[in-house]
Amino acid sequence: MNRRKFFKSAGAGASLFLLTGNALLTGKEIIKSETMEQMSTSKILFPALPYAYDALEPWIDARTMEIHYDKHHRAYYNNFVAAIKGTESENLTAEEILKNVSRYPVAVRNQGGGYFNHVLFWENMAKGLSTPSSEMVKALESAFGSYDRFKELFSNAAKTHFGSGWAWLYLTTDKKLAVGSTPNQDSPVMDVSTIKGTPLLTIDVWEHAYYLKYQNRRAEYVDNFWNVVNWQEVEKRYRKALTL
Repeated sequence: MNRRKFFKSAGAGASLFLLTGNALLTGKEIIKSETMEQMSTSKILFPALPYAYDALEPWIDARTMEIHYDKHHRAYYNNFVAAIKGTESENLTAEEILKNVSRYPVAVRNQGGGYFNHVLFWENMAKGLSTPSSEMVKALESAFGSYDRFKELFSNAAKTHFGSGWAWLYLTTDKKLAVGSTPNQDSPVMDVSTIKGTPLLTIDVWEHAYYLKYQNRRAEYVDNFWNVVNWQEVEKRYRKALTL
């Protein structure tokens, strides 16, 4: 499958990549997609999942991945596109919209955030255990004291976040690594967010992300998340963010 760049930072944003073409991965097979839901804009597309539904097992089960991606994420995408349909915002990227989301109806904040955050989430996971490079480890040590301390802070942000939301590793607007969490579908790119900067790594702590396998055991889900982190993607975002 080909990759196509579909987000470009403006200010504090991150770079993301969109899988395009005519295939979607499901289970252990590749099936052809009838459409890519290109409903009203060429800048906001529904991305193909970059791996099979079962690729992250046993840490994240195939059924959860299928429902999460094909039901929850697809719904956020469809609702986001519908919310901006017929407006000048159709000519903007999702990140450009979310940077100034205070100017929009709440539906754009919720649906656009849900769309944007999930694209980040899929991309910052991958099959097989990966580790950060020595350069990334040094950056984390400088910011948090040690790599293990960073993992502890990030995990705690995810485990202790009340209700639905996301935990983040992000680069602040003054180019410092930080950890935090946001409620609902907010993210650091939003002008209304309590934390602001470029997202580097995120974990979804809405119950739909883990409940089928882990039930109420969010902590176990968070601990197992480290087995699927795509550090190559995280570092790519980090290097890009440093140049902006």
